[in-house]
Amino acid sequence: MAKQNVAEQFVDILVRAGVRRMYGVVGDSLNPVVDAIRRTDGIEWIQVRHEETAAFAAGAEAQITGRLAACAGSCGPGNLHLINGLYDAHRSMAPVLALASHIPSGEIGLGYFQETHPDRLFTECSHYSELISNPRQMPRVLQSAIQHAIGRSGVGVISLPGDIASLPAPEKSIEHALVTARPTVRPGDGEIEKLVRLIDEADRITLFCGSGTAGAHPEVMEFAGRVKAPVGHALRGKEWIQYDNPYTGYLRMYADSHDHAGTWGTAPQSGDRQLNLV
Repeated sequence: MAKQNVAEQFVDILVRAGVRRMYGVVGDSLNPVVDAIRRTDGIEWIQVRHEETAAFAAGAEAQITGRLAACAGSCGPGNLHLINGLYDAHRSMAPVLALASHIPSGEIGLGYFQETHPDRLFTECSHYSELISNPRQMPRVLQSAIQHAIGRSGVGVISLPGDIASLPAPEKSIEHALVTARPTVRPGDGEIEKLVRLIDEADRITLFCGSGTAGAHPEVMEFAGRVKAPVGHALRGKEWIQYDNPYTGYLRMYADSHDHAGTWGTAPQSGDRQLNLV
């Protein structure tokens, strides 16, 4: 079997992480990766007309499927165009791996044509943004970006110069097992008992639901019926809670609890409890 280069190793790891397609615009510094995708089963290149579309498409796929999705932009303005879609994916907690292809590694910091610093540019819209400047950083840096994107539900960014992508992948490199599913997190028994006491002692309950209620619509509605609680939702809880909700309530922020009527049409009382399911 022929020795892999960095681009081929990069694509192979994406496939093993569950990525089925990469969205982007073909161009110069991206050529090694695009060619590796062309020759790899299990993943396809989706050509778009603008890199912003690529990032939005990857974010949409991640939200619909729950799997890691990927997008790519070539050096300079190519990967800069990803930023709007990556902000959207990151704020929507969609697991996305973005490849920001970079100028030749020997030209970084020398004012090269269309030079940017993508590893810095994407720090605010990602959980992880790093530059691969040496093949020996593979595959660990890529794996770390993937685990950040999946484990923390957001964006991971890899900046990769085209010349580095064409170099041979390191032999006998340390590679960790990829974890592509998020664990189920459950409160401790003591926390659940405390919550039960608070609910039992409350005169009136309001449920305010976020994305933490994903997949639990029947349970939330059953609970709301038992405690006779109106059910409102945050922006990211809308898709999980708004439909078939007979307990829709009117919620507002209280600037002054004595001046503003709330969910129940009256100012909040000492026995009222708002349960946030975020």
